[in-house]
Amino acid sequence: MPKTPMGRRALPVIGAAVALSGCAAKYHYEPKAERPNIVFIFSDDHAWQAISAYSPRLIDTPNIDRLANEGTLFRNCYVTNSICGPSRAAVLTGKYSHANGFYRNGNLFDGSQWTFPQALQGAGYETALIGKWHLGEHMAPQGFDYSCTLIRQGPYYNPPMLLDENGDGKREEISHTGYTTDVITDLTLDWLENREDRSRPFLLMTQHKAPHRPWMPALRHLDEFEDVTIPEPETFFDDYGGRPRSVLLQDMAIEYTMVDRDLKLEEMPHLNDEQREQWNAVYGPRNDAFREANLEGDDLTRWKYQRYIKDYLRCIRGVDENVGRLLDYLDESSQAENTIVIYCSDQGFFLGEHGWFDKRWMYEESFRTPLLVRWPNHTAPGTENEDLVSVIDLAATFCDVSGAPADPDVHGRSLVPVLEGRTPEDWRDVFYYHYYEYPGWHGVRKHYGLADGRYKLIHFYELDMREWHLVDLVADPHELRNFYDDPEYAEVQARMHEALEEERRRLNVPDPDPPESYPPGDPFGPTKVEKVKKGFFLF
Repeated sequence: MPKTPMGRRALPVIGAAVALSGCAAKYHYEPKAERPNIVFIFSDDHAWQAISAYSPRLIDTPNIDRLANEGTLFRNCYVTNSICGPSRAAVLTGKYSHANGFYRNGNLFDGSQWTFPQALQGAGYETALIGKWHLGEHMAPQGFDYSCTLIRQGPYYNPPMLLDENGDGKREEISHTGYTTDVITDLTLDWLENREDRSRPFLLMTQHKAPHRPWMPALRHLDEFEDVTIPEPETFFDDYGGRPRSVLLQDMAIEYTMVDRDLKLEEMPHLNDEQREQWNAVYGPRNDAFREANLEGDDLTRWKYQRYIKDYLRCIRGVDENVGRLLDYLDESSQAENTIVIYCSDQGFFLGEHGWFDKRWMYEESFRTPLLVRWPNHTAPGTENEDLVSVIDLAATFCDVSGAPADPDVHGRSLVPVLEGRTPEDWRDVFYYHYYEYPGWHGVRKHYGLADGRYKLIHFYELDMREWHLVDLVADPHELRNFYDDPEYAEVQARMHEALEEERRRLNVPDPDPPESYPPGDPFGPTKVEKVKKGFFLF
């Protein structure tokens, strides 16, 4: 593989990482004769509400929409654990957090366990990973002939990246100049253009940082949306009444959680002198006008929302443009017909609903994630699907389309029959969720639950607030009420309890650790300084 022209070797070799030698032999078998290429485009925190194929309210995304127009859009794709690292681990392994060992950001991914890239590599696929990894820098990504990955979260501008050019675990740090979403796509197109053995099918994972916090747009998009007012969600000034206390005890509100960096009120990092001059020429006058206005109360919260949502959507604009660049390349190189293209995000995101940003909850905005698949001659153009599917199904799906053997213990199922319009009669009718990161950022309590497409039963199981939330998305689509212990829902409640326990047994989910064992005094836990919002004490 020739060295990419995007990489300038400005820094020394980091050193050899642990390599899973012989993984190709470990998973070798006799492959299918006709196998498609696979392009998996994975963004970070891309809310389904910010894709016009799902909802035209906020932004037009014509390139991502191409996948819906030419393939299948999934309306009910769920994540197993709505946070970046655990969701990525679930994609790679096809297993829940309790089975793959990655419960929360900061865990170290066990690269020696089965993953679908290793299986496809062993099946003769040429494999590449470019962009965000976010599963720890303790070892190079396993199962890839080539990887060039961001370090930790990675910056929005001029990203240093770890290059493993030969898939041997030996990485060096390479510096790049430019906007990270563009850089990742440049590297992607360079890898496609310079593949040495074009007789082999390929798996290409292009994984963007955007639109992750702190939402820094490309310079070319800084003026977009500036002359419009983005409508606030109906629940923007939610008072959190009538729901479990855990909903109150969070720290992810646009009103009081966002810091100056989120709002571009301080010098932003990683820009070079030329970029900073252009950046400050735009944000400087806007920030001066904001300070002069001296806003307070709801007016200040509304200003924060406009600054946040416009920057977020500008980042989406960059992602959409680069999806278009990749789709155009596949068309122009005559590879589109034999290539499956998948667009997905590691989870959904709150765009002001309930006054929030971030993710984590089993509520619709973060529990659901976009999933769009184009597979010529298999997926009917313009198809919408409402089956309960998940990112956990992708590993089995990629193995199915390639003929590679899947781990028999994966929790997901192949989407191939669903994509081809023949959903199996025994397809799942419920889906399990489990969030573990507490104490942790944003103070969202640990919880697990079950969804069936209409109802959700959610259990918050902390010592100080063991609570249940029963949701009816038909009667209450914004999830503002708690129907738990409502006599009219007694039958639903009992049925959901039974199904939840059955699913936990089926998945072999361990009982939660005793709440008494949680570490005391964590700065993000219940001892947090009190904040007051609309008469409620928030810790």
